[in-house]
Amino acid sequence: MRLFVRSLLLLFAGAVFFALAGLVAVWAPDKSLEELKVRWAQAPSQFLAVDGLQVHVRDEGPRDDPQPLVLIHGTSDSLHTWDAWTAALQPERRVIRFDLPGFGLTGPRPDNDYSIQRYVAFTGALLDRLGVQRCVLIGNSLGGQIAWASALAMPQRVQKLVLVDAGGYALEPQDVPLAFRLAQNRSARWLLAYLLPRGLVQNSVRNVYGDPTKVTPELVDRYYDMALRSGNRQALGYRIDLVRADSSQSIKRLTQPTLVLWGALDRLIPVQSGQRFVHDIAGARLVVFEGLGHVPHEEDPVQTVREVQRFLGMGLAN
Repeated sequence: MRLFVRSLLLLFAGAVFFALAGLVAVWAPDKSLEELKVRWAQAPSQFLAVDGLQVHVRDEGPRDDPQPLVLIHGTSDSLHTWDAWTAALQPERRVIRFDLPGFGLTGPRPDNDYSIQRYVAFTGALLDRLGVQRCVLIGNSLGGQIAWASALAMPQRVQKLVLVDAGGYALEPQDVPLAFRLAQNRSARWLLAYLLPRGLVQNSVRNVYGDPTKVTPELVDRYYDMALRSGNRQALGYRIDLVRADSSQSIKRLTQPTLVLWGALDRLIPVQSGQRFVHDIAGARLVVFEGLGHVPHEEDPVQTVREVQRFLGMGLAN
């Protein structure tokens, strides 16, 4: 009997040990802005006071550009997603990119308002802060929705649009990254505020790539660190909780010259949405990239940026 009890105690102790070891392995406390700046806010990064926030901004290229290019990233992303496009564009054009409130190094809003209307107002305030009177807005996913909504709200300021796998129509995903699915569940969301396996982030990034083998450890590091920025996990929950209204009727009012770029293998916002954009926006042109997913500008920047350069009448990258 004693041997049996001893065996049970040993089994219980072993189970507790491995449970604690597993917990330690996935324990992921928030990281401070100062800690993250060391790797992710090197020059030319700057932090500007806009709308009550210290906004992470990079502003590169010739200052005499009459229509700077303003690049807006998507959900759970950061301005770094545009690194390769910026390198190709900034020799000829002024390129402005920033971390949206709730994401990247900018971090959460005190009022937890992540509505499209608030993002549009924020974009206008940032352009005011930088003295930009006219611009070209370029956006991916959530950033694409902010771009076209800003074009409707500020038609004299937004001269052209580039929409990259943009949001706007009723979402009918073929697949959703696991991290997003967990964030939709309030109980799981509570756990994610303290536990965030790096593998979960890796699988979610691989999910939005057409070719998952292109997802490098360095890329996962970036997405993982941005998720751990203090307050960002809670901000994602507030953003996901928002009711998404069908905005397709307002899209039809856009008049700016528009280029629509889409990854053929986008399972989060399938290419049918890209086809709807060109149907609803007079004169818009759609380019679909075979083999690419939801972030084609990041997955194959060389091929995708050429279309932007053609659209803008620039010299083509080598």
